[in-house]
Amino acid sequence: MRELTYAEALREAMRLAMQKDPAVFVIGEDIGVYGGAFGVTAGLIDEFGPERIIDTPISEAGIAGTCIGAALTGMRPIGEMQFSDFVTLAMEQLVLQAAKVRFMFGGKASVPMVMRLPGGSGTGAAAQHSQSLEAWFTHIPGLKVVMPATPHDAKGLLLSSLYDGNPVIFVEHKLLYKTKGEVPEGWYTVPLGQARVVREGRHLTLVATSIEVLRAQQAAQTLASEGIEIEIIDPRTLRPLDIETIAESVKKTGKLLIVHEAVKTGGFGAEVAARVAEHEAFDYLEAPIRRLAGREIPIPYNRTLEYHTVPQVEDIVAEARKLAKGEY
Repeated sequence: MRELTYAEALREAMRLAMQKDPAVFVIGEDIGVYGGAFGVTAGLIDEFGPERIIDTPISEAGIAGTCIGAALTGMRPIGEMQFSDFVTLAMEQLVLQAAKVRFMFGGKASVPMVMRLPGGSGTGAAAQHSQSLEAWFTHIPGLKVVMPATPHDAKGLLLSSLYDGNPVIFVEHKLLYKTKGEVPEGWYTVPLGQARVVREGRHLTLVATSIEVLRAQQAAQTLASEGIEIEIIDPRTLRPLDIETIAESVKKTGKLLIVHEAVKTGGFGAEVAARVAEHEAFDYLEAPIRRLAGREIPIPYNRTLEYHTVPQVEDIVAEARKLAKGEY
């Protein structure tokens, strides 16, 4: 099967949707002629023109508000924030408006929109351009939250999100844009709320999100040479969360490690841990649930400090080894 980068897969999903459906358009800062801060929308303006690839002023509130208004009138907008951090300027529109409309109007109105957020650290962009804010949105009923880790899932989940009928927060880690993977041609979808078993194992369940899925795979290879078999679960969507796939894995392995780049306090790993603790899978645990997450500081500009602020492969190896061997 052909390979595409993560960015190319996203671009292909948007192109297919726009070719199929005139109600789909993309809106954001510098997404037209410039092609987007990370090149994801490169070339789309040549194919679809400035009325469907819309460059906006520097106003995140304006981008979100336009998406909501357009969605209410039957369009299917895809908004792009240059950096996920800037979504803080659009929280009123997303949290108080987009998430609430369907409920407040008794289902007679809906907001079928996708807001794409390039997030995460690793590019030397410092504290105001490197955060992982996905847990904020999982706290809001009415919003769905998607975090694809592979080009295949990026394309399939974006197409699913666009036709879900609800506002979807679509989080893309910046370091993933250049990663490559197999991507089928044509239209396909990956269902929201369905986790993926990335790797099977018997000694430990490791739930990882976004870039940490790739790091977990590298860690699992190292641990396999030591005879430790790690089972990796990628939730793919945080809301809705496929807790059953995670729980079945925990029943098999008896141990659970959750890894994400966002800080531990209030991070989504706490929700996964709580769901497992409330599930019958709790009775199968042979050790306390462990979380490995970002340090409780803003992301530093210094590259060495930045690297050590979020979980890397060696951190996952060390944490998983201790848990698998019962060294806590």
